[in-house]
Amino acid sequence: MHRTPNPKTWRSDKVSHGYVADYKPQSFVDGEGVRCSLYVSGCLFACDGCYNEAAWSFRYGQPFTQDLEDQIMVDLAHPAVQGLSLLGGEPFVNTQVCLRVAQRMRDEFGDTKDIWAWSGFRFEELAADVRDKRMLLELVDVLIDGPYDQDQRDLTLAFRGSANQRVLDARASLAQGCAVARP
Repeated sequence: MHRTPNPKTWRSDKVSHGYVADYKPQSFVDGEGVRCSLYVSGCLFACDGCYNEAAWSFRYGQPFTQDLEDQIMVDLAHPAVQGLSLLGGEPFVNTQVCLRVAQRMRDEFGDTKDIWAWSGFRFEELAADVRDKRMLLELVDVLIDGPYDQDQRDLTLAFRGSANQRVLDARASLAQGCAVARP
């Protein structure tokens, strides 16, 4: 079973080392359309059956660099690319990387590209955080929330691995103050 989340103590500045497990400039499975997918390193949830267990380590992969950030922006500029996907590891305990790239994407592309993020945290936990988790959530369009639960595994679900996870419209959820399913 996964660890119980504690968004107040699982802080990026305390646990993350700014590493990236992988980057895929053209992914077709991490959200809708062609996407640039950034897999950050480090996750404290440790869900049984996790498909990316290697990325639990906060030092897996390579340090995030300015060169990679610049390359992501070049890749996002391609007209066929719909947006950026943030996965992991856990993006919301790697906010020094995810905030940097998400904010730059918004600065350069506004709302012409979308941001999808996967998190073991629930929307309610992220929205209640007054620091970096909330800041990142405010940049996200689609949030897939909740820890992977091997007992609820369902491979027929789009963009999620277990039935407890939700696909949410992050902006509508923030505006309404509660989780709003994506249509």
